[in-house]
Amino acid sequence: MSDSVNRRTFLGQTAAAATAAGITAPAILSAANKAPSEKVTIGIMGMQRGLALAKTFGALDGVEIKYVCDTDDTRAGKAAQTVEKATKKKPQAIGDFRKILDDKDVDALIVAAPNHWHAPGTILGCSAGKHVYVEKPCCHNPKEGEMMVEAARKNKRAVQMGSQRRSSESIQEGIQQLKEGIIGDVHLARAYYWSARGSIGKGKPAAVPPELNYDLWQGPAPRQKYVDNLIHYNWHWFWKYGNGELGNNGVHSLDLCRWGLGAEIPNRVVSSGGRYFYSDDQQTPDTHVVAFEFDGGKQITWQGTSCNRHKNDFVIFFGSKGNLILGTSGGYTVLDAKDKEVKKVDGNQGMSEHAQNFVDAIRNNEPLNLNAEIEIGNKSTLLCHLGNIAHRTGRTLQCDTTNGHIIDDKDAMTFWGREYEPGWEPKV
Repeated sequence: MSDSVNRRTFLGQTAAAATAAGITAPAILSAANKAPSEKVTIGIMGMQRGLALAKTFGALDGVEIKYVCDTDDTRAGKAAQTVEKATKKKPQAIGDFRKILDDKDVDALIVAAPNHWHAPGTILGCSAGKHVYVEKPCCHNPKEGEMMVEAARKNKRAVQMGSQRRSSESIQEGIQQLKEGIIGDVHLARAYYWSARGSIGKGKPAAVPPELNYDLWQGPAPRQKYVDNLIHYNWHWFWKYGNGELGNNGVHSLDLCRWGLGAEIPNRVVSSGGRYFYSDDQQTPDTHVVAFEFDGGKQITWQGTSCNRHKNDFVIFFGSKGNLILGTSGGYTVLDAKDKEVKKVDGNQGMSEHAQNFVDAIRNNEPLNLNAEIEIGNKSTLLCHLGNIAHRTGRTLQCDTTNGHIIDDKDAMTFWGREYEPGWEPKV
């Protein structure tokens, strides 16, 4: 398949994938009902985070990485060589992920491309009959999250978000201890993220590198001319493509807070912060504090400091009898009411276990038996979106606790969806 992409081709293949999913649904469901010993074949989209995922999934018994895909041909080729060294089998290096969707032997698509591709890639994957592992945050905006849940249900596909700590045995144990009352009644959870990122500078117009398919990289996002400080990582800090540090890393800790508190959708969201450290092209805040209030007298706060590293806790739950801390690398610590350590359990992030959970759901034809099933992932991602909307509007948000929609603020609700490049709109 050619890497040259236009909107007509995109729409035609989208329609074809949806039609194929409808016509061959019985065969697809039969293929998904695999015995535990059968091979699961995977294609991966996006070779930054995707390269690490290729190694993780490729190390699992009975899993084959058939494709590694990136709009940068050089990265795709290097990734194929790296995966071959790790798994002893070389995957095909491709530039257009739709080749993965066209291959009937592929069971699952891993979407690890930039955030603006997370939902469109997932929806297309489900429509083509593929199960999907999508990196966090699961979507670029709240509307896309709603569409992803709809796509998973309509096509009966397993869709797992990459919040791997949900599969960590030590963190699962810590959450269970919390729910059993080890620190009493819990009403507050605080999440933190610290880093030491430098300035991204001022981008200059430049020629598109010959190895990069910039049109396909932009995909559903409205077109802009290429600049030299956007790809391959700084897109995180531009609203058109990314979700700032809150979406990039905050989603991990907020997911744990929501899980531990048993909190679903907030009724009130307040944000404070901005771009304080550098004067450059970054649009998203480097210093950000967000508070989420929930029915039942529960609160979550998130503090993100992107340009000032500090060794601190990852997630802290505050209870009537003490505190419980979850570590960024797994494990937990229990403190009594006098702040004395009474229990400490080591662990890991659960990455391999998270991948295995996804593969097991495919083999056993149990698309909902996932530790971070898309409905769970979407609710946690929604916290990030609401925090960013509160920041961008400069207003306190009052939210409908059944669906997260912002009440009595039409301006804020304009951020619920996004503008797409004409002809590239995702459809379920």
